[in-house]
Amino acid sequence: MSNEHEVKNEILHMHGGIIGGMIPLVVLVLGLVWLSIAERGGTKPFWACAWLAVVVGLFFAKNKGDYCKATMRGIGNDTGIVIVTAWLFAGVFGKLMASGGLVDGLLWLGMSTGAQGAIFTILVFVIAMLFSLGTGTSTGTCISLTPVLYPAGVFLGSDPVLLGAAILSGAAFGDNLAPISDTTIVSAYTQEAEMKDVVRSRFPLAMGAACIAAVIFLIFGGGGEVKIVPEMHASLEPKGIFLLLAVIVVVVSALLGRHIIESLIYGNVTAAIISVAIGTLSISDIFGIPAESGGSTGIIQAGIEGVVGAIIFAILILAVTQILVECGILEKILSFANKSIVATVRQAELFIIGVTIIASIPISANAPAELLVGPSLVKPMGEKFGLSPARRANLMDCAVCTIFFILPWHIAVAVWYSAIVTACNTWGLTAPSISAAFVNPYSWSLLFVLLFSAITGWNRKMITGFVQEK
Repeated sequence: MSNEHEVKNEILHMHGGIIGGMIPLVVLVLGLVWLSIAERGGTKPFWACAWLAVVVGLFFAKNKGDYCKATMRGIGNDTGIVIVTAWLFAGVFGKLMASGGLVDGLLWLGMSTGAQGAIFTILVFVIAMLFSLGTGTSTGTCISLTPVLYPAGVFLGSDPVLLGAAILSGAAFGDNLAPISDTTIVSAYTQEAEMKDVVRSRFPLAMGAACIAAVIFLIFGGGGEVKIVPEMHASLEPKGIFLLLAVIVVVVSALLGRHIIESLIYGNVTAAIISVAIGTLSISDIFGIPAESGGSTGIIQAGIEGVVGAIIFAILILAVTQILVECGILEKILSFANKSIVATVRQAELFIIGVTIIASIPISANAPAELLVGPSLVKPMGEKFGLSPARRANLMDCAVCTIFFILPWHIAVAVWYSAIVTACNTWGLTAPSISAAFVNPYSWSLLFVLLFSAITGWNRKMITGFVQEK
């Protein structure tokens, strides 16, 4: 173990010094921005950007062997292994929840209440919160709920812009708080935080922002003309609502201190049992011999396939990050920040928020942004000022769920808007502009709550017995 640390502490020398060391990052970011602006972003298209970043960087390394070893150390990172494993089980869980009928159950809840106008807008927000909390996917939330809830809300008198923002806000909430969300998993394990501490301490931040957003929806979410369309109720099935029990199992298990993998396994088993019991899935749907060679074995395979793109991209991101670490670039950035702009705990927290938001702006997926800055900038800065692992994770995770969910080139926003346009075309409605994402109340409220927390110290937790160096 000591030899491994000694190797990591050696400087990886690059032609051109700091500029040469920055080449992999520059290639990566330029590729991500290019694809994102062209609206072709996504974890699989991003593979090529990260691959090219590693390849181009090799030709700037003075010792090619050391460069290759640094790349492999990044790919074999212990934190990365935990994240990858958690994603495998989270992917299957999300697929089970969606295939088992959670969407229909929540849609039934929303369409059967008789709520109209602003009240229905708030209800849509809550439903999106529950769905994203249960599946851990913001894009999946937008794809699954928008086709019915958006046109239903318009016909029930909701404001079209705020109604769309309610779905996006609910998707952001789950991405921010769900124990099975990729951003939650990455933020927790890059900071070596216990999941129970992360969920408990993040809850006040997420719910504080959700309450502010709910007030905004209540005030501005109505005003439209009510024109109820009965055929929307025809195919809604309430049984799927029971799958929320599986969400409770995962959350309670995590809060009791069980490992996230263990919690996810309990959740997977619970979701499978409930789905079979209520008749929305059969055992062969979950796992069975395919009818033809090459066919899917069922939901387990589909769930794993759904996260393969994210896993490969995360592995490549870790390789690029390790190169930056061993070149000494990130250490120089930290040194500059410590000497020039960061002298107090408050400034350290604002630095963490700022650097995370900046990293998330050009990248159309927010978990990779956390992987880029989490181990290399956020962790050492937070440790220096005694911030607890859970606090560091919360600052970073909340930060990537703010501005990220209002910019149109980000994958979640692009998917959300595409779903709205499709729904409007289906029901003969006029779609709002994609600029509707800019009024996303939850993300703006979360940014306010996060800055308030950093400035005032509310919800801040320090490492026990920490004494800051003079």
